[in-house]
Amino acid sequence: MKSNDDWVKIYTTSQEHLAALLQSMLEEHDIPCTMLNKKDTAYGFGDIELYTLKDHALRASHLIQKSAS
Repeated sequence: MKSNDDWVKIYTTSQEHLAALLQSMLEEHDIPCTMLNKKDTAYGFGDIELYTLKDHALRASHLIQKSAS
């Protein structure tokens, strides 16, 4: 099992659907990914963060940038 130190943040957004789409895309490319929802449920503000293992961070960031263009 990997420790918390092995995970790095690769993306932040306020749009839950975008985070879910990116998470699915990364998992399709065999990149482990987890989503941390930091949105306040009462007021709806805050961010959603995507994390991956350090070993996959560069490739994941490249895929996210590529999908945005």
